[in-house]
Amino acid sequence: MALPTHGSMAVDWENRIDFDRLRRERLARIKSLLEKSELGALLCFDMNNVRYITATHIGTWAQDKNSRFTLLARGAEPIVWDFGSAAKHHQLHCPWLGERSRAGIALLRGAMSPEMGRAEDVARKIKRELQILGLEKEPLGVDVIEMPILFALQKEGIRLVDGQQLLSDARVIKTQDEISLLNHSAMMVDAAYDELYRAMKPGMRENEAVGLVSKVLYDLGSEYVEAVNAISGERCNPHPHVFSDRVLRPGDPVYYDILHSYMGYRTCYYRTFTVGSASHAMVDAYKRCREYIDASIDLIRPGRTTAQVASVWPKAQEFGFPNEEACFGLQFGHGIGLAIWEKPVISRLVSLDQHYELKPGMVFALETFWPSSDGWSAARIEEEIVVTETGHEVITRFPAEELLVAGQRYYTVNGPLPTTRELEPASNPNVRELVEAGARSEGGTV
Repeated sequence: MALPTHGSMAVDWENRIDFDRLRRERLARIKSLLEKSELGALLCFDMNNVRYITATHIGTWAQDKNSRFTLLARGAEPIVWDFGSAAKHHQLHCPWLGERSRAGIALLRGAMSPEMGRAEDVARKIKRELQILGLEKEPLGVDVIEMPILFALQKEGIRLVDGQQLLSDARVIKTQDEISLLNHSAMMVDAAYDELYRAMKPGMRENEAVGLVSKVLYDLGSEYVEAVNAISGERCNPHPHVFSDRVLRPGDPVYYDILHSYMGYRTCYYRTFTVGSASHAMVDAYKRCREYIDASIDLIRPGRTTAQVASVWPKAQEFGFPNEEACFGLQFGHGIGLAIWEKPVISRLVSLDQHYELKPGMVFALETFWPSSDGWSAARIEEEIVVTETGHEVITRFPAEELLVAGQRYYTVNGPLPTTRELEPASNPNVRELVEAGARSEGGTV
């Protein structure tokens, strides 16, 4: 049975996302791993880890500031030090924290200069809590940290070790509610792609497409549109990973990657189109791209490995790159959750030698790329996959089995203009010449 798509409100007449359960199960998972580890406590500055442990959030303006931090110690509940009045807000509105929500300011990524003493203040706060629990001599795991704070903690006699892997291991298997949130987030991008497909035509700029997608997502309840990569025409190959103000033209390939967050849970979701018409070279590139992603999706089930998935993708040299590092991210898989890149990473660069076993509850994105024989166009497809007890489920549902042609149809005095450029039929027998008769008036498939 397909994962349910819930409404965005809480109701009394249907079982939907249970946020109390979400908070409890996330915290229980990291507590369990902490108890089994050598660490006495975890100190986190990464906003995603802070949210995972404390279920608090103060807006995406703080996403890259490293200004909030939380301490989770063995046998204790988490403490979060937050930005000014946010601490008081959490005391009033987050009963699972109460007085364990406290004001505390770090360095704001260097904006607080060393002589202000903020690094030392943070270190004293952490040492005091560890002393209360008798853990000041135990290793303290840290995810990401500014160097002055690291030095200040070491000066207090605290032994610091890598804590990032423990948090990554906790987040690799998603709970029922995390999967529901990821499915909901993908549903919102389904809708954004539908609006985008209807709107694309010659004269539209890449940045206008970004604005349209952002509005659809925010109207549907997104808390953070992290990025909309809009790539068209000759910008498709090589992939620049950033949108511009380029204007769409007839026959252009265009692909998008939409990344946003709903209740913290992200998407990474590529789709490729052409504008008005499509060349045979572009159609062939899309088919090749689709074949690679289908081959990898077919392998997804418990017990398989990331090495097996990566092995069906082409080698770097097969599509114009000298080595796997040079094409990293083009034939790629990555876990997705509170961040767009989580475990497991799937790539020929790393997975053939160091691989992970696929397990139920993993959620990841698989993405493929293929350049066209014309030397400038290319196709990009990405699907998000949930590993189930018996196989998998794809949660990205905007159509991508065939290349979609967007924009108004073109007409000549003799009738509709073909949607693919005329070639001798024998030169490419696998490509259909025209848009299917039942396609929408705004476009079609080839």
